[in-house]
Amino acid sequence: MNSKLTLQDSFDARARIAGRVRRTALVSSPSLTVASGGQVSLKLEHAQITGSFKLRGATNAVLSLTDTQRAAGVVGVSTGNHGRGLAYAAAQAGVRCVICMSELVPQNKVDGIKSHGAEVRIVGRSQDDAQVEVDKLVAEGMTMLPPFDHRDIIAGQSTIALELLEQAPDLDTVLVPLSGGGLISGVAMVLKAANPAIRVVGVSMQRGAAMYECQKAGKPVLVPEQATLADSLGGGIGLDNAYTFEMTKTLVDDIVLVSEADIAEAIRHAYFQERQVIEGSGSVGIAALLTGQIGSFRHCVSLVTGQNIDMALHKRLIDGENVDVAAEVQMQGGADA
Repeated sequence: MNSKLTLQDSFDARARIAGRVRRTALVSSPSLTVASGGQVSLKLEHAQITGSFKLRGATNAVLSLTDTQRAAGVVGVSTGNHGRGLAYAAAQAGVRCVICMSELVPQNKVDGIKSHGAEVRIVGRSQDDAQVEVDKLVAEGMTMLPPFDHRDIIAGQSTIALELLEQAPDLDTVLVPLSGGGLISGVAMVLKAANPAIRVVGVSMQRGAAMYECQKAGKPVLVPEQATLADSLGGGIGLDNAYTFEMTKTLVDDIVLVSEADIAEAIRHAYFQERQVIEGSGSVGIAALLTGQIGSFRHCVSLVTGQNIDMALHKRLIDGENVDVAAEVQMQGGADA
């Protein structure tokens, strides 16, 4: 039985990663405030060093390695942002890093990971396929640091909530992009400990929302991965999930889903109204607000979690196109059925 994470884990992580990650800004959004009828603020975690919140968990996990683990190196499976964060954190610590990913990951994210010195291995057409290669490397002695279901990863991500409580002590609702649950588990753990009345809402895409389907099923299940504008939210939660399924079940108040058109509109809103370039996964909270799915609140914070979007795709979106990523990937032979 895995021991539960506590507030102390979050405080320890904050001390460990201090000076190695950015304390990101919280800014008000007049446009979303008018549209929603309650105060809306955006936590600009896409301004993190590697363009995503994932650096927090990766840094905490790498700095928590034993000397033996450091010598052997680390390996992970990633849709992009975890891989980039892990590559950067490992490079800063002088640790070898191998990232395995599927063919669905956009090329710009592959290039971003390589730019931080990590070795990249493209395997299969899903994260589960890439995990097979990870398991092989672990058998050879490397340490796997997964994207979400790991206590040091969750504790690192939870430091966002410690910042939020200092930046917006009056918040009553927080919107968190939801994939495997590492971010929402850590954030909800801290917020609920501080004030159980704070509402934590997970937001995911309609295409392949793994945690949503698992919660509906009442247990971890296999969910087909699909191409989506919110590609960083793709992938399953693992049938042997140790932490995030239960933490999401216990701590998260609601999960809402947004369409591809909603995501495209949120990316456009972020660009034209907020002057921010963000990726699809980072826009889902904005999409949920724009589509009126959150209901009433006094002060809502939406986590803007990543900026690592292909800029050619971004231009198409802000020019008004509702890009059907699934159809395009399928035409290229890279999508799951």
